[in-house]
Amino acid sequence: MDKLRAMEVFVATVDAGSFAAAAEALDLSAVMVGKHIRALEEQLGARLLERTTRRHSLTEIGAAYLERCRDVLASVHTADGVAESLRAMPQGVLRVTAPVAYGAHRLTPVIGDYIAAYPQVKVDLSLNDRVVDLAEEGFDCGIRSGAAVDERLIARPLALARMYAVASPAWVARHGQPKHPSDLEAFPLLGFATWGPNHSWRFTRKGETVHVPVRGPLITNNGQALLAAAMAGVGVIVQADALLGPALASGQVVQLLPDWELPTRQVHIMRLPEARPSAKLRTFVDFVVERLG
Repeated sequence: MDKLRAMEVFVATVDAGSFAAAAEALDLSAVMVGKHIRALEEQLGARLLERTTRRHSLTEIGAAYLERCRDVLASVHTADGVAESLRAMPQGVLRVTAPVAYGAHRLTPVIGDYIAAYPQVKVDLSLNDRVVDLAEEGFDCGIRSGAAVDERLIARPLALARMYAVASPAWVARHGQPKHPSDLEAFPLLGFATWGPNHSWRFTRKGETVHVPVRGPLITNNGQALLAAAMAGVGVIVQADALLGPALASGQVVQLLPDWELPTRQVHIMRLPEARPSAKLRTFVDFVVERLG
């Protein structure tokens, strides 16, 4: 038995004055109305209505139970209204996760514009370079880079991330610009742990492809740390334009092998597969896709 439905039928029966009138109001048969009332009485172990051939009246227990039923149904109606309001108007806390560099340099300015447009939304942004389980860790959506897309999630593509090999000006002054990707094998190459062990950099130019194994004195799961190491002259790194753009523009690092290309990386904004996402989630995803897609 759907107890809430049975409560609704019980209240409607009392208000309508008869099973037949309640049945008409609820678009049910009189027999079905009677079944709902009897199911409630059996579960409670008490009669709610005294029935005669002409009329019914509330028992003492029925009168007390009626008032509680009204309260319960009113609370359910209020809760439904709150849920519908949250779906209709962007408001509340939105939990978002993103890689550190992308989140800091690309996503944060967009979030600033979003909360200016939707001031009732508070964005809780968590930056982490590991793969985050949205459902397990309670996030509404997240930015992910790389080719692997979790099929359990709904993904919308953003602009591709361009990758660059860079080193500090002091490193270039000391070692010179490499002429060919294979030249890099003689130097410290700093690794990004998120890309996995035994990673290699793949350079291409005019049909030629060169794989350079990443072997060096430092590996870290944080792109900012890699950039700091490169600027300090520790070695060569490969990272995305979101992280390297400001350092390249200011001259803190120099691009190596500019005539060669590294593979671009796919970037997606991911969300859980809700049939009816909340207004805050729906508008945020659309906003990010419009600005960063």
